[in-house]
Amino acid sequence: MTQTSTDRIEKQIELNASVSRVWRAITDYQEFSQWFGVDLELPFVVGQPTHGRITCEGYDHLIMEVTVVDMVSEKLFSFNWHPYAVDPNVDYSSEPATLVEFRLEPAEQGTLLTVVESGFDALPKHRRDEAYRMNDGGWTAQMTNIEKYVQNN
Repeated sequence: MTQTSTDRIEKQIELNASVSRVWRAITDYQEFSQWFGVDLELPFVVGQPTHGRITCEGYDHLIMEVTVVDMVSEKLFSFNWHPYAVDPNVDYSSEPATLVEFRLEPAEQGTLLTVVESGFDALPKHRRDEAYRMNDGGWTAQMTNIEKYVQNN
């Protein structure tokens, strides 16, 4: 199921893995790094930033930085970041960040994972549409990545 508006992207997938397994895959920074395609340097801690070099080909010159907003054990993990911040010559720090939420629920086959990224309408108009489009495609790919990861690890 996929729902979108101009302000939010929502993706869902039912994973054949326990809620605790999926929780570990999204909240352990080393496991997150493996399936997401980033080399995070620090653990996820509420209120704290972590960052690392993106390891996906074509984006490996970029640093991803997130600030953890909330961690409710085996239910919700969320962070803020600057979406599609891909131009190394641009300082995105003055722009509003979007909120990424990972919600977990028990499901028939294991876990229903819902990922919502919201706040696109607050981005500068000149890059809003491209950030939305690129992250929509990115989250589609990441749902496949986490599915493969939890089934194989």
